[in-house]
Order: sequence, then structure tokens, then C-alpha cells
Amino acid sequence: MSGVKRRDLIGGAAALAAFVMAGAASPAFGASRIRPGAGTAPNLGVGDRAVAASVDGRRALGHIQHLAETIGPRIGGTESEHRAADYAAARFEALGYQVTRQPFPVADKYLADLVLPDGQRWQASASPQGAFDTEVEAAVADIGSGIAPDDPAGSALEGQFALIDHRTADRETQVRAAAERGAVGVLLVASSATPDRKAGAFLPTLATPVGIPVLGLGQAHGEWLRRRLMAGPVRLRVVVTRHTNLTSYNVLAERPASIPSGDQVVMIGAHYDSVPGSPGANDDASGSALCLELARVLRSLPTQKALRFALWGSEEQGLIGSRYYVDQLDDHAAGRISACFQNDMVATSHPPADLYWLLSVDGADNLATATVAEAATRLGYLADVAGPTARGGSDHVPFHERGIPAANFSWRGEAGPHLLEPVYHTPEDTVAGNVSTQRLQVSLELVGSAVYEVARSR
Repeated sequence: MSGVKRRDLIGGAAALAAFVMAGAASPAFGASRIRPGAGTAPNLGVGDRAVAASVDGRRALGHIQHLAETIGPRIGGTESEHRAADYAAARFEALGYQVTRQPFPVADKYLADLVLPDGQRWQASASPQGAFDTEVEAAVADIGSGIAPDDPAGSALEGQFALIDHRTADRETQVRAAAERGAVGVLLVASSATPDRKAGAFLPTLATPVGIPVLGLGQAHGEWLRRRLMAGPVRLRVVVTRHTNLTSYNVLAERPASIPSGDQVVMIGAHYDSVPGSPGANDDASGSALCLELARVLRSLPTQKALRFALWGSEEQGLIGSRYYVDQLDDHAAGRISACFQNDMVATSHPPADLYWLLSVDGADNLATATVAEAATRLGYLADVAGPTARGGSDHVPFHERGIPAANFSWRGEAGPHLLEPVYHTPEDTVAGNVSTQRLQVSLELVGSAVYEVARSR
């Protein structure tokens, strides 16, 4: 018997032992039965059984809740993103991984906290050309689409926040008219160009500065405020802060191969930041939670390749963290990476987003897409999977550009991966409103089984 075959046999036996030890308490223990959401009965290999018997979407949900609810919006380079990095690093370290934080600089951020009388807090973006590093408290006056510069009724805005339906072409006029009539701040409410998508918070840039805060609110913020205004007057406390000299972090966690066969490594990634104003439950606390749960399950399973988990910082500002990481790799380090499995939005509860997409940059099959498709066949989920299909826009892009097999995995609509849930990048991307534990479980089983198949083979 060759040494390689002997290693495979040892790995298979150890994986089977891990499966037995997982116990019937696991939600996925009935490995021979059709799984929730699957179309056909499974035909599992030993590695699949070791993973499927152990991954737990309910446990992973706890990570989503901490990131999206306890921390909330996680803006690249700010204290909120640092809290999320601390949380992830502590979880990896507790599992016995070697953890590294990779710092990199990011641009200044202009953010606003809106505090309601009941203590509820919302976040929005603030204009760099408006007042910042300031705090203002005032009543809210809803003036719809704004006021014309020569409208004398605008005097009623004295000492109030002007709540205005934002129009990009009229932004300068809307803001100046409100400021000239005594508004102490302007709350511009975004609107969507399509009925099936809500608009998120936005950065309202201006041609010339004004002396009051100017905020870019999400569409949901405007809806919530107007419902409150229908019940009576509303006072807001607005705190606007410019965050400078910012550092964002990639959180890297690695465990070596237990039965080494060369120096290859398998990477599993997600970004842990979110856009301003959004709790980012599905985008992408869900992918981060998947990584943390797979780290728990895979930590003690035998592998012939090293495992490296990567939670990327500042993805929402242009894949900054993952690009920085790939740019730092020399050719040998890049060549060690067998594949990168990127997980971005892997748990939405939006009903039409019922296909699990295999997304490569060029639409071609590679080791990451192929092994997830094979896992879907074995697990009985093949009818739920689509692709590979060409799609960028996430942290698999820098790896592809470096010649490393990489793919992004995500639940999206049947007509194509461009069909995202209506609350994508909005304040309504919450645990209660946009997370399915069942879809998270499927994602865990698919990526976990595929990663382990690659990691335990030569």
C-alpha cells in the first residue's frame, strides 16, 4: 500500500469516527434521510458524514445575532468593525487556531447616529460638505419633495430637521432652500428606481459646504419616521462624526494539516463589515457565521492540507481587505492556495431567492465550484444549485485575478444572480427579517463538505 493511500485510509477512518462521535443530537444526524430543503435522498461519503453530522445552523445563527444585533452596522475601519474583528478573533482563538490580524489603511468615514426619544438608534451617512463632529437635537418637519427657493412657507423650518424625499438632480437646491429657511439639519430620504428593491443609506456629496448636518437616510428610515410622525411630533438627536486615520483588519485563522502531503492550503472566506445604516445580517454576517461554524467543525478532522479562514475587512468599500491580502502574497504563497471558497449572503429568507448560486468571475468551472456542485449531488441539493455563472463583486475576484481557483456562493433569485432580496444593503437586512436558518444549514453542509473533500485529499 502506498503512503498516499495509507494517509487517505487513516483520514477516512478518523472522519468516520468523528461522524459517530457527533451523536444523534445534531440537527443533521439523519445523514441517510432526505435533508430539509433537499430534493433527493443523499448518497454521502465518509467526509460528508463527518461534516453534515456536526454543522449546526442554529449555532451559527448566534454569531449572526451578535454581529448584526449586538454590534450592528460594521463600517470599515471604525470602532464597530474593530469590535466585530475582536469577536471573530476570540472565537477562532478559542477553537485553537493560529490567528493573525492583518492591518491596512482605509479612507475617512462620515457617519451619523440618529437617536429617537425611546432610545432606538439608527445609522446613516453624512455629507462631508455638511457640519460634522457635532450634535443637534430638534423636531422633525416632513416637507416631502422639498421647497422652492422662493417659497415663503419655508420659514416654518426654523430650528427643525427638514425631512425631504431625495432627488439627486435637485440635491443642492433641496439642501440650500432648507438651510436658508432655518433648518438645523437636512434628512434626505433615498428612494429606489425599481419597485422590487429598497434604497439604503447614502453619502450625499455637495458642490459647496453648508453649515448644518446633511444626512443620507435609507428608504426604510424615511418610512419609519413618517409612521411615527403620523402619531405625533418626533424629536431626534443627531450625532455626526468624521472618523479619520482609519485602520481596517483582515482576521486570518489557520490550522496546519494533520497528515501533511505537501504545503497546500484551502481557504474559506467571508467579509464581516457592512454598509452604513445596515445591520448586515445576511450581507455578510451570515458568511462570517458560516466560517466560524465551519472552523468549529473542521478543527479536529484529519486533513492533508492546511485550513485557513479569512474574514475580510472593508469589502463594502471595494474589496479592499481581500485585495490587500492577495497583493501581499508572493508567488509561492499564492501557489500554495488550492482554492478559495468565498461566502457572501448565504442565509436570506427572501422566498424568491431560492437558488444557491456558484459564482466564478469568468463563469467557468474551477475546483471551488466543482467540489460544491459535487457535494450538492451527494447531499441531495442539486436541484437547489445553479451555475457556475459569471459574477464578480465579492472577495473571490482578487484571487481569480491572481490565478487562484475561487468562487463566491450565495442565495439569489431563479432568473439570475443579479436578483437580490429587496432589503439588500438597507436598514431592514436584519436577523428577524432576512435570515433563514434552513438556508444557512444548507450552505454550511455544501461548503463544509466541499472544503473537507479538498482538504483531506492530496
